[in-house]
Amino acid sequence: MTGERGKRLDRLQIMVTEEELRALDDWRFEKRMPSRAAAIRELLRRGLAAEGYFTQAENGDTSGSFGVIDPD
Repeated sequence: MTGERGKRLDRLQIMVTEEELRALDDWRFEKRMPSRAAAIRELLRRGLAAEGYFTQAENGDTSGSFGVIDPD
């Protein structure tokens, strides 16, 4: 859920293996993502886009630039 001014209000926690975390961090650094959260949102967005939901995120400078669903 996104509140006023685009602030994220809901937290999603997942458990990952060391190998999964290493793969995420390797991808994040290769793509110069600003944070793990931004990398996870970008990968989620790409996965949904691959299924035809919407287009991929553009590169940005801050973690907040990487949302899964574009605001209306």
